[in-house]
Amino acid sequence: MAILADKNTKVLVQGITGREGRFHTKQMIEFDTDVVGGVTPGKGGEWVEGKPVFDTVKQAVEITGANASVIFVPGPGAADAMFEAIDAGLDLVVCISDPVPLWDMLKVFNYLKRAESKTRLIGPNCPGLLTPGQAKLGIIPGVVGKPGSVGVVSKSGTLTYEVVYALSAAGLGQSTCVGIGGDPVPGTNFVEVLQMFEDDPQTEKVVLIGEIGGRAEIEAAEFIKKHMTKPVAAFIAGASAPPGTRMGHAGAIIEGGEGTVEQKAEALREAGVRVAENPEQIPGLLR
Repeated sequence: MAILADKNTKVLVQGITGREGRFHTKQMIEFDTDVVGGVTPGKGGEWVEGKPVFDTVKQAVEITGANASVIFVPGPGAADAMFEAIDAGLDLVVCISDPVPLWDMLKVFNYLKRAESKTRLIGPNCPGLLTPGQAKLGIIPGVVGKPGSVGVVSKSGTLTYEVVYALSAAGLGQSTCVGIGGDPVPGTNFVEVLQMFEDDPQTEKVVLIGEIGGRAEIEAAEFIKKHMTKPVAAFIAGASAPPGTRMGHAGAIIEGGEGTVEQKAEALREAGVRVAENPEQIPGLLR
């Protein structure tokens, strides 16, 4: 078992003919992800890494049977790529693109809700997801993961890699690792992924990696306190960040005294979560 993606997931790469699309398509194929094709308007009929390129997502889905896509389209065009994937009825869309204008993302978010779409959107500005031994959709290095029973959900790409590597080195494999991204309007939030891990029989423990800014971690703490039966460990990045300064992600900014590490760590501890002072402590806290 896993959440969101496994060995049966058939993946399209939107933007496959670009530099990033080509590079990461090769990486995903080498990880044995079932990449069935790519999409670049006007490039239909070409081949990349032995995979056919189509002009539209709809055409690609009809021919390949794809049920997921990874978007490597530059930020200004990412919203159109997401709209196209949603309209094609894909189950899962992972948008790596950064930066995606906030107004564009608001339109995509509202469209998903208004259309009552079945599509699950991860991102934008995220590393994607990794189900060790089964599938890699995005840019998380496959070598850091190890099959197991720890679910990981994170705002940060780099911290995802670091924590997953530390877990693997400690003999704690992962069910699925999900990078939701740190933009103000994510396609999927902490609570939604936590619910998936709670429902997943393979996942026995969970790691949450947050950062300063916003209320996402506090909302996650409220959910954990009321609904999670599985142990959770967490790390919140940004302890030394000065108020009013954006740190890395568009949503990582302390404003009006809200969104601090202290506030989030306190809420998580009150929910029974073990909070690490640095990422390397997480394997020990899970034990």
